[in-house]
Amino acid sequence: MTASSPPPNQLLRMLDPADFELLRPHLMTIELVRETVLSEAGSALRQVYFPHDGTVSITVGLSEGQTIEVAMLGRDSIVGGGAALADGIAASDAIVLFSGSASAIEISAFRDVAAASGPFRSLVIRHEQALFARAQQSLLCNTLHPVEARLARWLLRARELSDTETLALTQETLAQMMGVRRNAVSLVAHALQRAGIIRYSRGQIEITDLRALEATACECHSTVKAHYARLLARRP
Repeated sequence: MTASSPPPNQLLRMLDPADFELLRPHLMTIELVRETVLSEAGSALRQVYFPHDGTVSITVGLSEGQTIEVAMLGRDSIVGGGAALADGIAASDAIVLFSGSASAIEISAFRDVAAASGPFRSLVIRHEQALFARAQQSLLCNTLHPVEARLARWLLRARELSDTETLALTQETLAQMMGVRRNAVSLVAHALQRAGIIRYSRGQIEITDLRALEATACECHSTVKAHYARLLARRP
């Protein structure tokens, strides 16, 4: 990557050179450190993030302490873009799930570029539509599909964004992300391991049979990918 070329975020690379040049002077490369809270629901945003690698979990919670993930964002995403264009207040928590790096931009500069560039503003809006579709599909999936299919779908998404078959995960983290009890995750993880689909050790899951994992996942994974392809395809 040269000084003037876009970072390895798929949305930044969709921009024409002239539109990216409006952004480039304001972008700062930062490290995404695992468990770092990028934003909290109800708080004012300071920055918007374009992940290069690593993943960010978007979660919502109840006052009793339960949380559930509504989206996992990575190099195909923007973190905080919709809220930045609206009132600047985060609607959910954004927490780094897997470490990596990202381009960050101050919210004021982000708004200035969005006001100056119609294609960039359109890209952000289309990303928010795709993110809303992902959240809707996640709600449907969590309501109707068994834990085994949901876990397989979650692992497929994590693998896509991490580019690795081995994921540093605890059963407690998985249970929290999926909004289920830890013993439910434990039972399903053991079943997938017995089937030779994953290999689980303390704090780590290795995907050993990708095709079988894809067959185990519900259709929600492919449905969301189709939404992303439709909404975020490069515009002429």
